[in-house]
Amino acid sequence: MTPREATAPDAVAVLARHGRSFHFASRFLGRRRAHDCARLYAFCRYLDDLADERERSSAADLALAGIADQVAVGRPEDPRVRDFLDLAACYDLDPAVVLELVRGLRSDCGVVAIADEAELLRYAYRVAGTVGVMVAPILGARSRRALPHAIDLGIAMQLTNIARDVRDDAALNRRYLPAAWVGELDAQALIDPSDRTRAVVGAAVLRLLDLADRYYASAEAGLCHLPLGSRFAIAVAARCYRAIGGRLRSRKPEWWQGRAVVSTPRKCGIALLQALPRAVALGSGPAHEGPLHRALADMPYANG
Repeated sequence: MTPREATAPDAVAVLARHGRSFHFASRFLGRRRAHDCARLYAFCRYLDDLADERERSSAADLALAGIADQVAVGRPEDPRVRDFLDLAACYDLDPAVVLELVRGLRSDCGVVAIADEAELLRYAYRVAGTVGVMVAPILGARSRRALPHAIDLGIAMQLTNIARDVRDDAALNRRYLPAAWVGELDAQALIDPSDRTRAVVGAAVLRLLDLADRYYASAEAGLCHLPLGSRFAIAVAARCYRAIGGRLRSRKPEWWQGRAVVSTPRKCGIALLQALPRAVALGSGPAHEGPLHRALADMPYANG
């Protein structure tokens, strides 16, 4: 039995359980691409779950450092790392990118208090933009010009996650909303917010969603670099995730009320009415908007 055959069922189950929007979108990919995207997702999810082990954060940090070492030298000890390296060899994925992902996740193992927008964007690049870089070849990206746009989709989705999960993240002692926007609020203030905190954070959530929209727009401009089937699937994923922001805005936003979700019927409507026209109506696409990556100048593939 090959590594692909041995791991694909578990990977798909992980995607279905934890990445519902991605799992929905993956139905529009071919079988191999869907399986390999699920394998990448399962590996990234494994790393993310390690970072979330708050009761043993120092051990989680050490475990992530060990995984980075295994990737860097190409000698896997963990079977999940072995499967990732097999996947990386199939698609010529750059180990430097996953090392940036691990670096971002290791920053989650302590108290998180983002200072400003540049730090926020660098964090979003590391934990999600990197995934865009790695998934692009799996989706059949036609050129390296696709990569800055793929980074932007990851960043946009991560900003949406942060907007959605302010209170959940605070329970893990994390504040991703920049101090430049909300002052030096601590996690406890976000868990049990006063009226003033609700207003300040609500304004910051809306600002975050506006920022995410700039990156979603850039991501969609890069869809032309994908083959049609992948283009449609990614348009579905982007539009479904962007709809979470729409739900948050409709709350005005009452960010402390729990997660905003998009129902399956709503996702089907988004696929037909928004994603499909966007996927089939593309020309060559505009050049990437360079200022979006001003804070990412030293990051792998951020500048094409």
